[in-house]
Amino acid sequence: MERLFKTAEVAAEVGVHPNTVRLYEEWGYLPPIPRSKSNYRLYTRQHIEQMRLARLALQWPYPGGKAVVVDLVKYAANGDYGMAMERAYRFLANVRMERTYAEAAIEFLERWARGQILDVGKSTYLSSETAERLGVSVDQLRNWERNGLVHVPRDPATGYRRYSSREMGRLRVIRMLLEAGYSMMAILRMLVQFDSGEREHLQQVLDTPGPNEDVLNVADQWLSTLQEAENRANAIIRQLSHMIDLAL
Repeated sequence: MERLFKTAEVAAEVGVHPNTVRLYEEWGYLPPIPRSKSNYRLYTRQHIEQMRLARLALQWPYPGGKAVVVDLVKYAANGDYGMAMERAYRFLANVRMERTYAEAAIEFLERWARGQILDVGKSTYLSSETAERLGVSVDQLRNWERNGLVHVPRDPATGYRRYSSREMGRLRVIRMLLEAGYSMMAILRMLVQFDSGEREHLQQVLDTPGPNEDVLNVADQWLSTLQEAENRANAIIRQLSHMIDLAL
């Protein structure tokens, strides 16, 4: 006869509070839970493994969006392991795509750091012209300047900001790194080193907060975060495989 478990036992097995088990039931993350004659919940090994899956999948951050992992947990709770496994591989693909963006942005950074001029032609641009060329708003440009990512010289006659090819290249790097998921703090950390004349190991600097920095955002260590997310995606796939074996 299959062993049955109480709520507290399930919670202890998975390492959560009993209220978390009840919440997962309420949110549809667990299979239907039978009750005893005295109305106590009776969990099976299947419920415990589903709890393990849910705990793995529902960890922030969610590269590519949270919906795919919520779907996979609910499919598994309904016993539809085929759809759950499909969503697990989609999550893995999302993570790897984010890593591709992040690594491509690093390559772009390194090209710029080697001194390649990225914008040639017109000597300088006004703020509105620069924003249009980069596909950002003037407010974004001002925000990057306020946060120390770029210093823009002004026309001594008019006082207007004038962006040269030097500033344009730097702004392209900033925009691409932000779009790839790096935080403004990580980018500032890298640019401070770049401006000091140290042009090596910029990728490592992007991903390594200094000893006096508080890490406020996973994007402060984005490459490491994406590696951890890929490890978690593979762990989700292994857990689903284990659950399928148990079901068979």
